[in-house]
This record gives sequence, structure tokens and C-alpha cells, in this order.
Amino acid sequence: RNGDGRAVLRSSLREFLCSEAMHYLGIPTSRAASLVVSDDDVWRDQFYNGNIKKERGAIVLRLAKSWFRIGSLEILAHSGELDLQRRLLDFIIQEHFPSIAMNDSNRYLEFFSTVVSETANLIALWMSVGFAHGVCNTDNFSLLSITIDYGPFGFMDSYDPNFVPNTSDDEKRYKIGNQANVGLFNLSKLLQALKPLLDPRQKQLASQILEGYGERYYSRFTELFKTKLGFLGENEDDSYLIAFLLKVSLLC
Repeated sequence: RNGDGRAVLRSSLREFLCSEAMHYLGIPTSRAASLVVSDDDVWRDQFYNGNIKKERGAIVLRLAKSWFRIGSLEILAHSGELDLQRRLLDFIIQEHFPSIAMNDSNRYLEFFSTVVSETANLIALWMSVGFAHGVCNTDNFSLLSITIDYGPFGFMDSYDPNFVPNTSDDEKRYKIGNQANVGLFNLSKLLQALKPLLDPRQKQLASQILEGYGERYYSRFTELFKTKLGFLGENEDDSYLIAFLLKVSLLC
């Protein structure tokens, strides 16, 4: 592809339909406002078998409350632009996190806690419908915990934790069964970016918040699957039964 950054009509239609489906499934997502067919030809090897064909290009206009990502803060921290990072973070909090008071000395800690919790919720929602993002790097993870990137995504036809929708992901880093772990990795990168803005006590508390990510994800995942299966009340065997049913579906 030579990194031309273009999209073909078939993938653009798929992207449009998927984001609308995700929205109506109740999963936080950006929305596709329009799809415009381009006059430019795009050359693609659709099945990666050496058969390159000319296709119609297209452009999807995608809307979201914000396009700020973990990478937006990570790059500023990496380059040492801490004043700009602080200004950007304050803007993000003021615009998109109204429950956090701007005069609160712990506002960055509260911000991090919210992002950790909502990221765990988003990935649990992805898993509940068998959605595999495809490229879960820090530049594709929204600070508002919405689904913002629809590149090589896919839905599992049948349960397979090794399902990978991205044909270029030879190492299966972003396989669907690894999405929660990749979420933790990305949040650790966010914490690393925030650390220069935190005092020693806040750094310690932030690390504890990050350690709670797994429990938060597992709790939400279990809650969603209990609802899907129609379980009522609380039973200590619920988690075992969910895991058992997933394993049975894998064997089938």
C-alpha cells in the first residue's frame, strides 16, 4: 500500500455501517456523518494474494466530541513540552470532564482515574459483541473512551480469542483476546506521560488506580455477560459458567 493513507469504497461503506451499528448497540463511538466517493483511483491487494486491482476511493466524514487520544499527551511528555501538555490537559478536563473541578489540586489524578475506569468499560463492551479493534495503539485510544478508529476492525463470527482482523498483525498483538491487556499497556503509557505533572503522593495513588484496572474490566465483563445469559442475582459460580460456555463455544 506504500502508506498512501487512502480508503476504498468497500471499506468505507463497511466503516460507515459498523460505527452506526456500534452506536445503536450502546457502545461509545464516533459517528459517520457522510460518505463521499472520490474520483481518484486506489490500487489495493484486497486478499493479500498478489492480485492488485484498481478500486474507487472514498472519504468518510467522522464526528466525535473529541479526537484527543492517549498519544496526544504521550507525544508532548516525550518531547518535554510540559507547559503545553499541562495547558492541553486542563483544556481537555474543562471541556470534557465537567465533574472534575479545575481548582482541584488532584484534578489530573481524578482525570486518570476516570479514563482508567471508562477504558475498562469500553473494552468490556467491545468484547460483549465480539468486536476486535485491530490497531489498539495509544494513538487510537480516545481519552474520552469512545471508539474512534475504524481501520482493520472485525467482528467474530464464532468465539475465538485468537481472532485477528488485521492481516498485517503477524504477531497477533491486537488479537481480540488480548484487547484488555493492550488497554492496560496503553493506560500505563498514559500514566507515564502524566507523571511529570504529579507529586510523589499522586504518583503512588495513580499506580494503585492502574492496578485496579483489571478488576474493573473483569467486573464489567462479567456484568455484561450475565445480562446476555439472563442470570439473575449474584452467584459465585457465575464467572465459572461464563468461562465454561465460552470454552464450549470455542470447541464447537
